[in-house]
Amino acid sequence: MKITQYIKNKIERLPKGYVFTYDDFIGEVDSVEAVVKALNRMVDAGTIAKLSKGKYYKPEETVFGALGPDRREVVKDLLEKNGKLIGYLTGYSIYNELGFTTQVSNTIQIGRAKPRPATKRGRYKIKFIVQKNTITKENVPLLQLLDVIRYIKEIPDASIDNSCQRMIALLREREPDFKSLVRLVKNYPPATRALLGAILEYVSDDFINNPFNITSLKNTLNPITKYQLKISESALPTKDHWNII
Repeated sequence: MKITQYIKNKIERLPKGYVFTYDDFIGEVDSVEAVVKALNRMVDAGTIAKLSKGKYYKPEETVFGALGPDRREVVKDLLEKNGKLIGYLTGYSIYNELGFTTQVSNTIQIGRAKPRPATKRGRYKIKFIVQKNTITKENVPLLQLLDVIRYIKEIPDASIDNSCQRMIALLREREPDFKSLVRLVKNYPPATRALLGAILEYVSDDFINNPFNITSLKNTLNPITKYQLKISESALPTKDHWNII
């Protein structure tokens, strides 16, 4: 079978929006140059589309035009490597999904263990934040919430008070995770620890005898430091206990 026909046949079996590179064809085809030429010809013919250098996808045609891949597909190689989780979507990538804003950003933010410069793929700008905790499938939802708390002042088209109230609503549903949140937040900046502590105090049914040892969290903070988050007392009545102004 000719190289071009082999590549076409394989691409036809891929789902719409799937992002692939020439590496997906190496093995059956020895010549990288031949694969690249075949893919570029298919781009020119409109059979596939180019996302960024060396990355392609099958567009899905709708009445509104061609749809690109979803954001997770765009950055999947930055989230997992050899079956191991190395990053997770966070920040601008999930504010809308978690109900903090109605805006959908073209910025994809990824949490990873090591810093990495920003890059661009298609219409998306990709930024990275350093996550000091070990990233696991189980703790990703908690890390996402802690990242929102950390960058709560940067959520687009949302007031601090509204964002705080939304976080309160989300954490009310995660009481079994409070102990893990307290453990994970200790690798975050002091302002993040203070805000989480204030929220947990507010939503906890038994703050004094809490099973997640919130006292240990307060002990990580400087008792004279003030955290200027501009949250009102009506939004978070416990803020003064944590020096939040």
